[in-house]
Amino acid sequence: MNVFLNWSGGKDSAFCLYKAKQQELNVKKLVTSVNEEQDRISMHGVRRALLEQQAVALGLPLETISLPLQPDMKIYEERISESNQQLKKDGLSVAVFGDIFLEDLRQYRENLYSKDAVECLFPLWKMDSRELVREFIKAGFRAIIVCVNASLLDPRFCGRMIDEDLIRELPSTVDPCGENGEYHSFVFDGPVFKKPVTFRKGAIVQRDYPSGDSSVPFYFCDL
Repeated sequence: MNVFLNWSGGKDSAFCLYKAKQQELNVKKLVTSVNEEQDRISMHGVRRALLEQQAVALGLPLETISLPLQPDMKIYEERISESNQQLKKDGLSVAVFGDIFLEDLRQYRENLYSKDAVECLFPLWKMDSRELVREFIKAGFRAIIVCVNASLLDPRFCGRMIDEDLIRELPSTVDPCGENGEYHSFVFDGPVFKKPVTFRKGAIVQRDYPSGDSSVPFYFCDL
């Protein structure tokens, strides 16, 4: 079955690609939302140049969806629909996602994509988070944490490699895969890569994003 993968550049989407191949899903294209103002992966804050290097290292074509810095739901859904319509013209009507257990998010995706008659598949669904991240590490993937929600996780984890030491140090309140938005990552090597993606660690910066009547601090490790 030919499919396209919702690619964030992070751990779960890379492991999803790995599992999709095992399940004989033929991923033909990566699709990524990019902040049009900063030219970086939405939420993750990774530069487009590194995203493009990932796609080359994976041997897959990349399609990007341009979004404002803080898009409202109407704009987001319009841009997704435009992308879906183009993908269907290319013969791709099945989307693959790396979601693990958030029922409301899965239902939202299925409802949204069904409007364009696009089927949604979830190869990682209901996997145990701790087992998933340990299998990810054992398989030979290498990833770095590039974004931390400081309301959920100590900013000192920003810029850390995802390895057994890090998993052991995570507080019990934090999902090991960051499925609740505690952190986001950038994968630069692993069994689905033809070659590693090279990068240098830059500064760690804080940005505040509005949330209700207040704001939430996020920390980003620039690459």
